[in-house]
Amino acid sequence: MFPQIPLNRSFRRQALLGLSGCLLLMVAPTVTTALQITGLQTPQSFLADPSGEQYFISNINGDPEHRDNNGFITKLDQDGKLVKLQFIKGGEGQTVLHAPKGMAIIGQVLYVADLDMVRGFDKSTGLPLVTVSFANRAQAEQGQGTALADLAHDGHGLLYASDTNANMVYRIDTTKEHAVSVLAHDATLAGPRGLAVHPKTGHVIVVSWTKGKIFDVSVEGTITELVSNSFFSSRFSNLDGVDFDQWGNMYVSDFTTGKIWRMRPDRHFDVIAEFLPTPADIAVDRTKHLILVPYMYGNAAEMNGLESPVKSQDKKRTLADYGFGAPKPSKEGQPR
Repeated sequence: MFPQIPLNRSFRRQALLGLSGCLLLMVAPTVTTALQITGLQTPQSFLADPSGEQYFISNINGDPEHRDNNGFITKLDQDGKLVKLQFIKGGEGQTVLHAPKGMAIIGQVLYVADLDMVRGFDKSTGLPLVTVSFANRAQAEQGQGTALADLAHDGHGLLYASDTNANMVYRIDTTKEHAVSVLAHDATLAGPRGLAVHPKTGHVIVVSWTKGKIFDVSVEGTITELVSNSFFSSRFSNLDGVDFDQWGNMYVSDFTTGKIWRMRPDRHFDVIAEFLPTPADIAVDRTKHLILVPYMYGNAAEMNGLESPVKSQDKKRTLADYGFGAPKPSKEGQPR
């Protein structure tokens, strides 16, 4: 089920051609192949355990909004090989899981966004541990059903959850009996989908499903628009996932156009992959420097290497590392 195959063509094409003069191969020093995971059922989110011991993939297994209690979580080992396809399964024992989407890990607990609930499971045994209800919160505020999409952890006990329907980002304090409060609530969020905590500022980065925007939300709830489409440029369509690598590059997935973008700290954008089948809630394994991509309606997922921006001893890469540079003189002393 998990064959080692040559690097995915779409990733390879962007890596070799490069964009805007930037050439970064999608190959880490110790990863020369892509790993594909098949046999999934509407996979929406792909997450690396910060411990480095395992990976998890959420499977909606049907309609993203139905309460059918047949969603499941797939578990992979540290090498990306299958441990159990349905490690956590709705309807099995005391487990309830309808349409699992975004995930986050805090200590021993794997948290999963499931419609109007955030459910916590033991990441080792899969047993249910906690349920945080958001039922009726959005209805009470503006008459809409809750549609939790993604989760992000700040590293200090706070868990953030996006509600696409209600244009909300919630804050859950896991150190205080999972107390829930609203971090941000504004129509300008335009269907908040993917979440990530900025590694330097601690702010919540939010990507918009409806209008293809990227926002920065401070810990006080102040919303700042970072990127948006303009009259002359419609770069983004339906943004779904967002995450950062260890060097501060941000990656976002565009579900509709099938692209994955990288925004460098200088806010320069590159397309690192395209022609992908519905890339959903991506993540980055910052330890192994891998990008994790679930293909929601492709019923598969993929792990690809992301190359370091340095070679060794903190030396930055240049175009010469990829065979580009001044032409070498011929034997007669003339340029070739």
